[in-house]
Amino acid sequence: MSRSPFASPELWPTAITTFDHDDIFIRGKKVEDLMGHGSFGDIAFLLLSGRMPSSAESMVWNAVMIASCDHGPTSPSTFAARVVASGNRRAPEAGVAAGILAIGDAHGGAGEEAMTYIREALAVKTIEGLSSTAAAEKIVNRYREAGRRLPGMGHRFHAVDPRTKRLWDLAQQCGVASGGTAMMAEIQLALSASVGRDMPVNVDGAIAAALVDLGFDPPIGRMAFILGRAAGIASHVLEELAREKPMRFRFDFSYDGPQ
Repeated sequence: MSRSPFASPELWPTAITTFDHDDIFIRGKKVEDLMGHGSFGDIAFLLLSGRMPSSAESMVWNAVMIASCDHGPTSPSTFAARVVASGNRRAPEAGVAAGILAIGDAHGGAGEEAMTYIREALAVKTIEGLSSTAAAEKIVNRYREAGRRLPGMGHRFHAVDPRTKRLWDLAQQCGVASGGTAMMAEIQLALSASVGRDMPVNVDGAIAAALVDLGFDPPIGRMAFILGRAAGIASHVLEELAREKPMRFRFDFSYDGPQ
C-alpha cells in the first residue's frame, strides 16, 4: 500500500484512512473490498476498533445500533431535528445536525457513564479480590454516597425496557456476553436492594454491558448511540418536510416574569 501523496510530518497523522491516485484504504483495507462486505455496521466497527468484528460480534454490534435508532419524536434529538426542519425547509442537513447536537450527557450519554462504572466494578473485583456481588455493592455505595445516580437503570416510560432482554439474550446466544453483562446484572441487584425497589436495566445499561464485553472503551457508548440515532433523526427530518407545514410548532407556556 502506497502512502498518501499528502502525507507529511507537518500534517496531522491518522491510522484510519489514506488514499493515493488509484486506491482508498480504510484501516488498511481497500474500500471497494469493504463495499462488498454488505454491512455498514461492520465497517463502523472497523473504523472505531481497528478490526473487523467476528460474525457473533457483528450480530451484537448491529443490534446495539438498531436498539438506539429511534424512540419517537419526543426525545431531545428527534424533537430538535423536527423543530429545526420546521423552520429551515431548504437545508435538511440543518435538522439532522440539530438532532445530533441535542445528544449529550442527559440524552445519549448514559451508555458511556454506565460503561465507566461497569469497568470500575470489574477493576475493583480484580484488584481487591472481591466477588462480583461485593464489587457491585461497593460501586453502588460509592455512587450513592456521592449523591450520584447510576445511568442505565430505570426508564421514564417503560417499567421494563423491551430492548434489554433482547440484546442480552442475543449476546448470550452469540457467546459475546461475559464479565460486563454479568457485572451489570449484579449492579442492578445491588442498586435495587439499596433503594428498596426494583431498578431494571434500561437499554443504555444493556448496551453499555454489551459494549464492555465487545472490548470497547467508554466513549464508544456515546458514539454507538449517535451512529444508531442518526438514522432515526434523518427519517424524522424527512417526514417533517414531507408531511407538515412550515413553522407548525406552537408551544404552551406560563409566564412568571415581572408583571
